[in-house]
Formats: sequence, structure tokens, C-alpha cells
Amino acid sequence: MAIRTILHYPDKRLREVGARVEAITPEIRQLIDDMAETMYAAPGVGLAATQIGVPVAIFVVDTAEEGQPSQLRVFVNPVIVEREGEVTWNEGCLSFPEVHEEIDRAAKIRVRAQDRNGAWFELEAEDLLAVAIQHELEHLEGVLMIDHMGPLKKRIVHRKLQKRADEHASA
Repeated sequence: MAIRTILHYPDKRLREVGARVEAITPEIRQLIDDMAETMYAAPGVGLAATQIGVPVAIFVVDTAEEGQPSQLRVFVNPVIVEREGEVTWNEGCLSFPEVHEEIDRAAKIRVRAQDRNGAWFELEAEDLLAVAIQHELEHLEGVLMIDHMGPLKKRIVHRKLQKRADEHASA
């Protein structure tokens, strides 16, 4: 396993759409393992393959509270098949360091995906798990947290993260 570099906004690769995974290969399993290790090291509760510059339809999520056993879930070729209700959640994102935003999401969802072995499953989720799944699935569609912000906050966040990127590039 290896810790991969997480892309930060405004990196254009974050807008890439994750391509369907046609076969679960040893390379795909290695990618999943690397994604989990990267997410835990960050630390975060979710990570999409597009956030590490690999444009495939995979994300990992673990919403276990600190001190609790891992609840790592792997989603390959995910699709939300049912949405219910609405909840507003204060979200963060590993690709948007130190940025948080109140985002409206479905309160309860049903997602269909494949696991790390290629088996299809459906999962009903609510609360943080539902929010995390929706957030990561948007990454696979090229939709970012900044897209949920109003015009003023969008400009402020863009400038802040562009400045950060410029500083890192010149260092």
C-alpha cells in the first residue's frame, strides 16, 4: 500500500469524470488499498479516485467514529438509485483544505455499486454515511464542493486556494 498525493482545488484534474471500471484487476485492488491508506492518513471520511488523479469510478468511505472499529466501504461504479428527504450538512473536503460549507443533500439514499471483488450490492444510508456517499459520488461526476457555494464565497475560496497553490508551486 502507498499513500497517494491528494489533488487540491484548483487542480483541473478534479473536474475529470470517473470512467466505469470494466474489471476488478489486481491493479484496481491496489488502487483501492492505496485510496484507503491515503484517506486514513489525511485524515478523512471519504476519498474518490479522481481526488488522487485517477479518473475511474471508485470511492472509499469510513464513517466510524474515532476509537471505533473501521467501517471501510468500497464503492466501484456507484449509482444512487433512491433519494429521500433533505438534510443540510457542514461539509469539508480533502481537496479543499480548511474550507467548510453547508450543503443540502438527500437525508436518506439507496446506492448500488460493486465491492472490491466485483460483487454488486445495494446499501441504504442516512446521516453522515449518506452525505459522504453523495459527496464522493459528485467527485466522480466532476462536481466539487465549490459548486454548491454562492458567488461571493466561491470567489473568496477560489482566491484563497489559488494563492495556496501558487505558494506551493513556487516553494
